[in-house]
Amino acid sequence: MTHSSLLTRLRPGAPSRLRRGAFAAATVALVSSLLVVQPAGPASAADTLLSQGQPATASSIEGAGLGAALAVDGNNGTRWSSQASDPQWLQVDLGASATVNQFVLQWEAAYAKSFQLQVSTDATNWTTIYTTTTGPGGNQTVNATGTGRYVRLYGTQRANGYGYSLFEFKVYGTPTTTGGPGYVLANPQVTGVVPSQANPPARYFHEFQAGCSITRNLPDDPIVYPGLAGASHMHTFLGNTTTTATSTTASLNAGGTSCLAPADRSGYWMPTMYNGTQTVMPIGPQVIYYKTGVIDYTSVRPWPTGLRFVVGSPSATAAQFLAASVEGWECGESFHNADFPANCPAGSQLNVRYQSPSCWDGKYLDTPDHKSHMAYPVNGRCIPSHPVAVPMVEFKMAFPVSGDMSQVRLSSGRGYSFHYDFFNVWEPPTLAAMVTHCIVGGLQCDTRGYDQEHPQAGAVLNAQYRLP
Repeated sequence: MTHSSLLTRLRPGAPSRLRRGAFAAATVALVSSLLVVQPAGPASAADTLLSQGQPATASSIEGAGLGAALAVDGNNGTRWSSQASDPQWLQVDLGASATVNQFVLQWEAAYAKSFQLQVSTDATNWTTIYTTTTGPGGNQTVNATGTGRYVRLYGTQRANGYGYSLFEFKVYGTPTTTGGPGYVLANPQVTGVVPSQANPPARYFHEFQAGCSITRNLPDDPIVYPGLAGASHMHTFLGNTTTTATSTTASLNAGGTSCLAPADRSGYWMPTMYNGTQTVMPIGPQVIYYKTGVIDYTSVRPWPTGLRFVVGSPSATAAQFLAASVEGWECGESFHNADFPANCPAGSQLNVRYQSPSCWDGKYLDTPDHKSHMAYPVNGRCIPSHPVAVPMVEFKMAFPVSGDMSQVRLSSGRGYSFHYDFFNVWEPPTLAAMVTHCIVGGLQCDTRGYDQEHPQAGAVLNAQYRLP
């Protein structure tokens, strides 16, 4: 980004800051640094953009609309901006260990004169791999090598009276983990995919439904605590009728299902709801939507058998919960609630709809945190580190509880601790047919793969919910 392109975004006083930035840029060209600083340019073709769309945190923000995530969203028109004090930092979780070798910093006029680039395996103990006291601002490309899951820009001296402000903070490198405890490799892996930038004809719907009933409540979680019966908080299970702490892809594939489609032997589970000491169980088949999460719905492909992940977290904040929910907790005319409403109209239901990531890295069926192999799209596109578009799972759960909600809770805690686990064991031919007909085809399908608004398209499954 050129200095002239920045002028339209700067606060009062920006021109003088740009002059100082230009002088610093001329100075740094004459001074030997510990590592190379050069004009912004693309990383090596062998390197991957690791930071875009990944979780980002910061020591502070200047105000609303200037959060840490905006420095890794791939949008040069948004930015992170800190408060006007030293030191300040911006941290990115790459999702897995990686060898990083290049950083691209696209500064707003409020830049760092002195800063460090650091890596860490645990976000607590940091190793500095680059330091400068003559930062030029503008667009910087820093070649610096280190290994870790977390990267941090640590600013120690601002170039002017404002805070630190970055349009983009890009980290390039190569993932170093090829397997090990907690990693389940896909076989085969999906390679050679780049995120689709296509814009297919607009279709309002591109989805199908699964109707799956509750099967049991158990303090088990075969994804988070595999083999450890009773190690988890209480979960309410849907779908596969045999799911326990010891479940595997093979055991689930051999099990039965409470889903309307016999080919869906997947396991689904969520924290159990209570009203006081009474368990609240959803009644009848619950709607689970499979949708596109990306603009190019024609690029969506089925998940591989055995793919599993956790959506949300029992330790989520209210803001994190709302970011992935459709309307939050809702009942009657009350919507967008991070926690349970104080009261629901008599006879109503408490509903929640929660959406999963829909971009896969193509490499792992599971990772140690049960999330890093999946990512949410950024601006409707998958990101380079997670280029494979797969269906987005949307839980739509209806709990038969109303009236005074003061005693309603989840086994995991407050309402915003809601989360769910998904373990894919669909029969591949049926899943592929539903994805192709309904999502790629731009239809609004029911559990048989039939769109009543487009009857001429036909149905995927017969009256017994099986492939003909």
